[in-house]
Amino acid sequence: MSLAVNLPGLNMKNPLMPASGCFGFGEDYAKWFDLNELGAIATKAITVEKRTGNATPRTVETPHGMLNAIGLQNPGLAVILQKKLPFLRQYDIPILANVAGSTEEDYETVVKALSESGLCDAIEVNISCPNVKEGGIAFGQDANKIEELTRRLKQVSRVPLYMKLSPNVTSIVDCAKAAVAGGADGLSLINTLVGMRFSPTTGTPILANGVGGLSGGAILPVALRMVYEVRNSVNVPIIGMGGIDKSADVLEFLQAGADAVAVGTAHFKQPTICVDIANELEETITGSGWAWNKRQEVGV
Repeated sequence: MSLAVNLPGLNMKNPLMPASGCFGFGEDYAKWFDLNELGAIATKAITVEKRTGNATPRTVETPHGMLNAIGLQNPGLAVILQKKLPFLRQYDIPILANVAGSTEEDYETVVKALSESGLCDAIEVNISCPNVKEGGIAFGQDANKIEELTRRLKQVSRVPLYMKLSPNVTSIVDCAKAAVAGGADGLSLINTLVGMRFSPTTGTPILANGVGGLSGGAILPVALRMVYEVRNSVNVPIIGMGGIDKSADVLEFLQAGADAVAVGTAHFKQPTICVDIANELEETITGSGWAWNKRQEVGV
């Protein structure tokens, strides 16, 4: 059985990749295993200028997951083009460059530079960022803004564009349809859910930022439901993510309608999680009786 997946810009040996924000730019994880075993890699978010991120504490454990408020810390576009992406380019894996920004112009600058660099194969757009021109509301919470931003970025991108959808919306389907209407080549979902934790001793939020993004196993059922709804509403490739830590979870995402998956929080307890799952996935699919090679015939 071949586990290869061919998506716009991403010809993958298997359907697994590390999710953006949980794998950096791969340098540390390359010490644990051969990155060539990955299906692809989604980079940490890339912004125009260097970002130091939010004040600490920036992470806290939760039941079956964690909250983070890292604040898109990264060394900035210039350093990433000079050092980070060339490091990844030495491996035989597709690179999905994740992009973030505070204005439409920020996004355009980064997308244009990345797509012209030849150092990435596709771009994933994080639209959970606050739009400073709209009073801080996230781009991904307004379907009209999603369509407008997607259309603007398609005009400057030479590589396929995947819009990463936020679950913190009334209708994920409306957001997906808006991205597709704007020309998105694919979708990534879901990003983290907004949550909080409080200190039992001080009675104040544990995270310095107050709120953070909930990830890990606790969000898996939510992610599956949203992938299923979106798959039954649009006809573009979907990269599914949210709480995956074993091959059975990957199978559920594929059954829900995802074409590939990204693994995030599980990396913090098992750095080799993607390749471990990939090595188990064929047996899991075979044992399930589900027709991986004929998945389109079963409505997925």
